[in-house]
Amino acid sequence: KILNVRIVFMFIKVFDEEHELDLEKKVNEFLDHFQTEDIIDIKYSVATLYDGRSQVYCYSCLIMIKD
Repeated sequence: KILNVRIVFMFIKVFDEEHELDLEKKVNEFLDHFQTEDIIDIKYSVATLYDGRSQVYCYSCLIMIKD
């Protein structure tokens, strides 16, 4: 029996910033070190919280890269 098996080794990098533009800058600087084909996936999320005084934002990005 012949099986087609593809094993991909990867690592992840997580970014978390309070400001969207700060996240964008850090992610772009990080991605500059990799080829497009090395990027497996990118996940993005935004969370908000009201602490009784102000609205707090959390912008996050998880990047999966071939190792």
